[in-house]
Amino acid sequence: MKKLLKILPIALILIMTTSCVSVRVASDYDKAADFNSYKSFAFFKNGIDKAEISDLDKRRILRAIEAELLAKGFTKSENPDLLVSIFTKSKQRVDVYNNFWGAGAWGWGWGGFYGPGWGWNQPMVSTRTEGVLYIDLIDAKKKELIWQGQGVGNISQNMEKKEERIKEFVAKIMEKYPPGLEK
Repeated sequence: MKKLLKILPIALILIMTTSCVSVRVASDYDKAADFNSYKSFAFFKNGIDKAEISDLDKRRILRAIEAELLAKGFTKSENPDLLVSIFTKSKQRVDVYNNFWGAGAWGWGWGGFYGPGWGWNQPMVSTRTEGVLYIDLIDAKKKELIWQGQGVGNISQNMEKKEERIKEFVAKIMEKYPPGLEK
């Protein structure tokens, strides 16, 4: 029983931190736009150049967007219906977990069943980088934004996992396009 009580807080913290790995997505669009009329796309270089991320990450994102649009039946064109742009934001997120569970079992500054000293109620602090990726689809003729998708989630600094994470971000965001066809 004592061993279980020692392992339980660690297991719960692991569950809480790993449950935050998903991408949260949202989208907004122009209700007057005829999304069935858009068949081709190109990347909007001026907008993409302003994204404050490395050129390597830009290329990863653009390849993922291109793959998603091609899978939806779009063609890449020199004379497109849609222009695709991106921008990003990131921030350092600090999470504080307090291990106080229930009255009587554990105490503030008290070692529970073990008496005074280090107790289970000691806060745990973790930091991580949370990123936001915006994908903008612009009507090429009107030069108006018609759809914007947003994905928020943790960014991996591990190079091997970064490309997969970017593909996941883009795929989740692009599930929302075109409007009305979400899964």
